[in-house]
Amino acid sequence: MSYTDEELLSISGIQHFVFCRRQWALIHIEQQWEDNLLTVSGSIMHENAHDNSFSEKRNDLIISRGMPVVSRELGITGVCDVVEFHRSDDGALINGYDGLYKIIPVEYKHGKPKENDADILQAAAQACCLEEMFCTRIDEINIFYGKTRRRLKVPLDNEIRERVINVITEMHSLFVRRYTPKVKKSKQCNACSLKEICLPKLSKSESVQGYIKKNLEGIFDEEAT
Repeated sequence: MSYTDEELLSISGIQHFVFCRRQWALIHIEQQWEDNLLTVSGSIMHENAHDNSFSEKRNDLIISRGMPVVSRELGITGVCDVVEFHRSDDGALINGYDGLYKIIPVEYKHGKPKENDADILQAAAQACCLEEMFCTRIDEINIFYGKTRRRLKVPLDNEIRERVINVITEMHSLFVRRYTPKVKKSKQCNACSLKEICLPKLSKSESVQGYIKKNLEGIFDEEAT
């Protein structure tokens, strides 16, 4: 299956989806958003990483920043923070350069490694796009954490690939249905930038838009009387 432009989902949405499916739907289906300190700090780091006016070649290494990527097969698109091209006998052809290069996407994160696999899946999705674009196989993804100032190197194995496909498939299913899932309230809700928007109670089935519309109608009815 090949997805059209209108059907492409944002790779960055994987981060929201793994954290909370309801949060993902509020942002990507209902177009709700609200910044907090963590999201603003993360945006600043990504703006620096996405300086796509900057590319660099160091001997057998090419560094590209802010590279747009897409996978028609998976139906996702986004921008890689950094993509490294390492000269290798077993790699991909790069337009404008001689030889073959091994490709490694490097995702930049503001904080420290998470308990869930959201960061890994986001970087893996970028790798899937790069594989499709350059007709190659990527064996490793990297994640740089600003808080620890360390780079996490993760082998891109079949288990991670399968998890990425399952997550993206579920995202497409919810997006086509325009469905905002219900979730149980948990301690992670306190760290959510949408905690003031994700109301009324999370267990209620109506959407945020429906709740707002219903309450606005109630205000207008009171004014009319």
